[in-house]
Amino acid sequence: MKRKMLFKGTATALVTPFTESGDLDIKALKNIVDFQIKGKVEAIIPAGTTGESATLSEDEQAEVVKTVVRRADGKAKIIAGAGSNSTHHAIVLAKRMLAQGADGILSVCPYYNKPTQEGFYRHYAAIAEQIDAPIVMYNVPGRTASNMNAATTLRLANDFPNIAGIKEASGNFGQIMEILRDRPEGFAVWSGDDAVTLPLMSLGADGIVSVVSNETPKMFSDMVRLCLKKDFSKALRLHNSLLDLMNFNFIESSPIPVKAAMTMMGLIEENYRLPLLPMSDIHKPTMKKILKDLKLI
Repeated sequence: MKRKMLFKGTATALVTPFTESGDLDIKALKNIVDFQIKGKVEAIIPAGTTGESATLSEDEQAEVVKTVVRRADGKAKIIAGAGSNSTHHAIVLAKRMLAQGADGILSVCPYYNKPTQEGFYRHYAAIAEQIDAPIVMYNVPGRTASNMNAATTLRLANDFPNIAGIKEASGNFGQIMEILRDRPEGFAVWSGDDAVTLPLMSLGADGIVSVVSNETPKMFSDMVRLCLKKDFSKALRLHNSLLDLMNFNFIESSPIPVKAAMTMMGLIEENYRLPLLPMSDIHKPTMKKILKDLKLI
């Protein structure tokens, strides 16, 4: 199997809207998919960690993915969240999400377990041996409490052509540059942090798996496309315009701020599942000002 580039550009790590009673808000989900398509993002990631997958049942994850696949109707790649800190469950989830019509899966590094580097390797190797579809690995030590290093990432990239790439959110530029320098042909590296997308793309990254594109799909995907064209001076202007929003999206645990912003924009209702709560009142005026300055409200 020859590795193909899954996408270049922007993939939105889509939030999951809930009703006040805590159920999936399918109507709002369809509307925000429309908003993403209109903004011309290259890919959408439903039921990932930004989509609060930790509090979704397996049936709900499948429903979210199926809804997004059908609503997008081929206008963007759909990469379904399918991660777990149980390797067996990660494989079960991946198979079920792919059965809903997804183009590939995003699988977060095992959290809490704190595997060794060999443990990381065997986890993703087991998934790759069972899944005949593109797999995106997701390294986010700030959430998982352990880091998959460059050597392990590159070993997996070289051994499994169906591992399409990695969403790198370690914040370790030395590590990411090593992956970019030594990766095999076709293995993609996507930024996992909105605010460092431009510098990482200047080093050769292929795009971003983004939170801010939930709020600004067009502006942010335009910036990323400018980076792909090596027009970094124009991209920098958009980057600077969005910097306050990119940073404020993490003033509280994500996706709390982005869902608060999307509520202000009239896209969803601000509902979460415990242990997440609505954004603190102290932060809402600042978020409102940022959105007004960007003419989003």
